[in-house]
Amino acid sequence: MDYAVQFKGLTKTFERTTALDDVTLTIGKCALVGLVGRNGSGKTTLLRHVVGQLLPTTGQAETLGQPTSSLGRDEFERIGFVPQEIRLLDWMTVDQHIRYVGGFYKRWDRERESRLRDELVLDGDTQVGALSTGDVQKLAVVLAVCHHPELLILDEPVSNLDPIARALMLQFLLEVMGEDDATIVISSHVLRDIERIVDWVVCLNHGRVMTDAALDELKERFAEWHITTHDANLPTSFKEPFVVQQEVNGREARLIVRAEGADAEAFRSTYRSELIVRPLNLEQLFPVLLVADKP
Repeated sequence: MDYAVQFKGLTKTFERTTALDDVTLTIGKCALVGLVGRNGSGKTTLLRHVVGQLLPTTGQAETLGQPTSSLGRDEFERIGFVPQEIRLLDWMTVDQHIRYVGGFYKRWDRERESRLRDELVLDGDTQVGALSTGDVQKLAVVLAVCHHPELLILDEPVSNLDPIARALMLQFLLEVMGEDDATIVISSHVLRDIERIVDWVVCLNHGRVMTDAALDELKERFAEWHITTHDANLPTSFKEPFVVQQEVNGREARLIVRAEGADAEAFRSTYRSELIVRPLNLEQLFPVLLVADKP
């Protein structure tokens, strides 16, 4: 088995709503995957299928080589999960909660636990119910990673953290992957954070997989062109097939282009313009990824 997660034709419906629509997706071992998409695109539903909290209406779902309908203790020993809606035992202290959860795992690492708690400034004597939203997220991550999971699923794990804590958390995730050869799937709206650590991007839109590709490949596949001309106004719209998106304002334009077939020198000559080519970051790529993308 060379994959951690595999979906084949997975569809999930809730009454009249289709949350996931014919999703076929393979997540390889030791991958660091960023799951992106608009609100309501199906990201959380997909992640809940990975850990067996939801089962397909139709299609197949496997995690760590097992159908998700039959995941058992052995598989859960190898999985860490931080859900978007975190439910903890409010009446326990942080220390008590960690000891309680850690008791279920054979490989609980007290040294990793202590290191992460110190880095995230998580007070063990505080009652869980009194924690801030950000500290609840910190605790959830501690509970998810200290048993050295082979597969780590993170649904918006840093959304309520301050910038310093976010940076520490992301750095720790990279360390986890290096130490454990783990597969990590992280969903986040903070695309700049995702871009710092992932090597693969899956984009959902309306429950369908629109993009499934290496981040470096996507950055090579698209570029931003800034066009200026001094002779006359540019066309109100460019018809070249490699132009994916465009904003035209008189003698200036900003184009998102597909690199394949995009000849910058010929374009300069045709429109007698100055052209600056710039790479795109993930945030700039995001609107392009929302449509079915073919290399």
